[in-house]
Amino acid sequence: MLSHLLHLEGIESVVIEARSRKYVEERIRAGVLEQGTVDLMIETGIGDRLRREGLVHHGIELSFLGRRHRVDLTDLTGGKSITIYAQHEIIQDLIRARLQAGGQIIFEADQVSVHDIDSASPAIRFHPPAGGPQELRCDFIAGCDGWHGVCRSSIPEGALQFYERTYPFAWLGILARAAPASEELIYTYHQRGFALFSMRSPEVTRLYLQCAPEEDLANWPDHRIWEELRTRMATTDGWAPTEGEILQKGITDMRGFVAEPMQHGRLYLAGDAAHIVPPTGAKGLNLAIADVRVLARALATFLKQGRRDALDRYSETCLRRTWKVQRFSWWMTSMLHRFPGDSGFDQRRQLAELDYVTSSRAALTSLAENYVGLPMDSPLE
Repeated sequence: MLSHLLHLEGIESVVIEARSRKYVEERIRAGVLEQGTVDLMIETGIGDRLRREGLVHHGIELSFLGRRHRVDLTDLTGGKSITIYAQHEIIQDLIRARLQAGGQIIFEADQVSVHDIDSASPAIRFHPPAGGPQELRCDFIAGCDGWHGVCRSSIPEGALQFYERTYPFAWLGILARAAPASEELIYTYHQRGFALFSMRSPEVTRLYLQCAPEEDLANWPDHRIWEELRTRMATTDGWAPTEGEILQKGITDMRGFVAEPMQHGRLYLAGDAAHIVPPTGAKGLNLAIADVRVLARALATFLKQGRRDALDRYSETCLRRTWKVQRFSWWMTSMLHRFPGDSGFDQRRQLAELDYVTSSRAALTSLAENYVGLPMDSPLE
């Protein structure tokens, strides 16, 4: 996305990707897009397929004590919504757009390393899939290489401050070949643990169960997964998820992480390289998109006008939104999950929180505003 935005500003960039094109275009990841992410894709010319195939949702549901409560996102936010459109579909759209525009993407790059980030001409060294080692000299490096990438660790020791929270549970996630039984996402609080009903398409359902971080997938055969989903999601009106062939299952750790600042020298971190949020609020992909929108504008301002102010404030601008998203993701996670060692007091407090949120328009508005996405345009810019 950063490369696409820079191209629209007439700025050349090179994307260095460790994986194959097939891998990144097929890997199943997030799928809930904020209004701002959708608008950006459409405004920048890569939203045609999104508009045809994306599933627009005007609300979500909170379920507890066997009853479902709808949160009308569109009504509470002055017309905004969310869209279900899988991350790998976005990547397909972006890769196609970059290649059609003559953009450079080097897939399957090996032994990638970052050098001279404090200089005016930083370098990336790597081995392409064919040929010997190469070095790319550039004006700036954007570290969009995720949690396990090389960019964050290339910043000198002591230059970054890390803030982290590890949650004492994980998510068991599945993809099922089953038509979604609800038109909107359902977040469920249950004595046995959290559950989430979502979807990826009109034919594929995405479901999650709270589980222990050390959970062994071998202990979760398909029949046990469906039984647990039916138990946790049971409602007084008899609703239940549609069952079908389980196509994929996996365990997702739950943690919050922020690196400050998000820049050092001519290296700028974006997305999971700089921050991780628990997936409860559906914010990881959207937060990364917001980062690169800020970075693209800052780079364009510098390269076209010679002004450094937006670049110098990149971290400050992004972190203001990042910490608000961390707060929302923590709040959703804390309200909906069972914590080890919780007492009866804690459980009743959570139920009171859910009761308050679903009965107060002010509380519902706060949830809705955060869920559809805070403004990408920070007043700091």
